Amino acid sequence: MAAILIIQGGCYIPNMGKTSIALSQHHFRTGWLLAVGGTALFALKSIFIKLAYAQGVDTVTLLTLRMLVAAPFYLLMLGWLLRQTPTRIPAPKPLAAIMLLGFMGYYLSSWLDMQGLNYVSAQLERLTLYTYPIMTTLLGWVFLREAITPRIMLALVLTYSGVMLMYAHEANLGGADVTLGVAMVATAALIFAFYVVFSKGLIGQFGSRLFTSIAMLASTLFVCIHFLLTHRVSDLLVNPTAWGYALLLGIFSTVLPSFMVSEAIGRIGAARTSIVGTSGPLITILLAVALLGEPFGWFHLAGMLLVMLGVGALGKK
Repeated sequence: MAAILIIQGGCYIPNMGKTSIALSQHHFRTGWLLAVGGTALFALKSIFIKLAYAQGVDTVTLLTLRMLVAAPFYLLMLGWLLRQTPTRIPAPKPLAAIMLLGFMGYYLSSWLDMQGLNYVSAQLERLTLYTYPIMTTLLGWVFLREAITPRIMLALVLTYSGVMLMYAHEANLGGADVTLGVAMVATAALIFAFYVVFSKGLIGQFGSRLFTSIAMLASTLFVCIHFLLTHRVSDLLVNPTAWGYALLLGIFSTVLPSFMVSEAIGRIGAARTSIVGTSGPLITILLAVALLGEPFGWFHLAGMLLVMLGVGALGKK
């Protein structure tokens, strides 16, 4: 059997033509570019939300606008997937499970996260939300009997030391509102960790694109119900600038990165994609300082480095 060698991310099989090698390397490079692009677009989410809040839009209205913008794209994707393989339609029980996970991961978690941004800086929100891989690991230990290693304990200490450092600094300036905001974002991260843990089996069964499309459409339904129970339909008539930020949030920080990251995982694997994802908080912090005028000092630098080192430690063998 011919040996397979890895050369610069491409697979080289002896006697394979140069064209095939080039295609394989192009496939790998495209995966990296998709991972970088998806991470950067996700990192813009907090910035767009903060800019929309400055236009007087409240959390529920902005979340509703975001989902209404994104929903048609997921509906088109769902229709295309079912047209390709109609037999992949989930049975009632797994369909209900996907919808419940959509409620958790893309409605409840998103609402808590966006609500928390009313009280904390984009920098602290991003670092707090970024702790969800640690929470996912702990939930895997509780529910799936996965082992807790010394490296995981070190990651836990580093990550939450960084968050607490930035929290203490902002709490001295913002008081109780900062505590409320961090609590909301941390709860959002915990709920999203539950989503990650319990979605693995369903994603393996139905594929990431079908699962994500159904989950996002279900979350859109829950968001619209929330909006109709608390607002008037006329509240969606926000000013053009706010609508612009909602469009950017829905397309460039929701639809595009969700598919880009999924495709990147398919091309270069989850491990490499997650390594690229560690740059997300750094991108958000730089943009928050440049576009929102948020302060950046030694507390922010130390907190950022501790969180990124902690989460990065999880990805090392």
